[in-house]
Amino acid sequence: MNNTQTFNAINPATNQSLDKAYPVATEEQIDEAVQNASDAFDVYRKKDKDSIADFLDCSAEEILKLGDALLERCHLETALPLARLEGERGRTVGQLRLFASVVREGSWVDARIDTADPERSPLPKPDVRHMLIPLGPVAIFGASNFPLAFSVGGGDTASALAAGCPVVVKGHPAHPGTSEIVAQAFLKAIKECGMPNGTFSLVQGNTNAVGEALVKHPGIKAVGFTGSFAGGKALFDLANSRPGPIPVFAEMGSTNPVFILPGILREKAEAIATGMAGSITLGVGQFCTNPGLTIFQQSEVSEEFQNLLSNKIGEAPSGTMLTPGIKAAYDKGVVITKSIDDVEVIAKGKQEDTPNSAQARIFKTSIENLGKNAALAEENFGPSNILVEAQSKEQIFNVARGLKGHLTATVHGTDSDLAEYVELLNILEKKVGRVLINGYPTGVEVCHAMVHGGPYPATTAPQTTSVGTNAIKRFVRPVCYQNYPDLLLPSALKGVNSLNIWRLVNGEFTKS
Repeated sequence: MNNTQTFNAINPATNQSLDKAYPVATEEQIDEAVQNASDAFDVYRKKDKDSIADFLDCSAEEILKLGDALLERCHLETALPLARLEGERGRTVGQLRLFASVVREGSWVDARIDTADPERSPLPKPDVRHMLIPLGPVAIFGASNFPLAFSVGGGDTASALAAGCPVVVKGHPAHPGTSEIVAQAFLKAIKECGMPNGTFSLVQGNTNAVGEALVKHPGIKAVGFTGSFAGGKALFDLANSRPGPIPVFAEMGSTNPVFILPGILREKAEAIATGMAGSITLGVGQFCTNPGLTIFQQSEVSEEFQNLLSNKIGEAPSGTMLTPGIKAAYDKGVVITKSIDDVEVIAKGKQEDTPNSAQARIFKTSIENLGKNAALAEENFGPSNILVEAQSKEQIFNVARGLKGHLTATVHGTDSDLAEYVELLNILEKKVGRVLINGYPTGVEVCHAMVHGGPYPATTAPQTTSVGTNAIKRFVRPVCYQNYPDLLLPSALKGVNSLNIWRLVNGEFTKS
């Protein structure tokens, strides 16, 4: 990596390069960013909870102050509609404020106190106290499909900063201008709130070498990633090949299977077809939660459902995908799916003769063919879905048992269906991070209870989530303090609960 390399964003609606060239970060610049983060860590991690919460709130305000300039640049670099981007900015700001509220309340540190009992027999009991502390500087990789909410100022950045970890963000090469603008908001908040230099920094580049250098740097203590399986797995392998391996929290996509049970298909075939078509094509199929596989049981209305869904997809307009590379990968996936024996194309969306325009497709195959061809159950990032018709309840159970890890699974059913197919739900909760009943997987609520994760290969860390307030716990580790004098204990563990947080004291939760 030399300092003469530059790259330009491409407007995916026209395939034309945008005006400004951005330098590819050099090894020296990456080293400087990580060293600054390491220096900042010793100061930032000791900041009181109100100071960190104020910093997160201030960062949110600074992003809002960017105004239309942010949305307009993001639109040029992604072709996403301005209304969608305005909503995504709201989610980005909301995430920062939500984590600010978690930090300000303070109980997330999981303070546990077991007081001493010197009279215990046969051995005295020591005073033992526990809490979560930040890991250190975190490398965050921006996602292509959410240029605001999963990128420079997205959920990974918000949760790492909330945990007390400085971040070094690797901006996604598809939207460097957007990344640069958002980064300025954080730098202003750092200055306004008196946070140490290096609490946040951005490095850019369109080569794998930039990301590799960041993950391999000994100053980086964890990685947050949202993107493809290939990209996430490569970073995971790099992190585990270091002399001191570090955790990688990679969300790598999913097929998000949908199961439609017989009773509800008889009652609501049209409504489900309409909802499915919208979920398949939402965002041109470029959400990690778009459904790519639909399983239903043959019945007197199953053909009607297929026709209804096919008609809805046939009416669906094409949309511009985020990058030429994503469009090429989607087209390749369509070709591969069509080339598999016993796979039929039963619906195509409208096609426009514009750059990177993606046509929705519905395929159909047999349940036997799904079992023989693992590729049919893998994600093709874009607006497509494969229908699989089962002949029996046991075949549906077998499909579920054969699933790999996914982010979500959805079951549509009446109360009677769900009672009869309860074993399906028991299987699915072992396969995914979120099970939905009578809904659609697109749309991830940012809240305390959300789990956006799942078993491998959906993620590299199935015990965690990348959305919701529990995401903060990815970037911390537990520390135990034994027989510490009160003067030296962190505020969360002192005898007097000055922070007014919930603590587990001798096995009981209390604020006293």
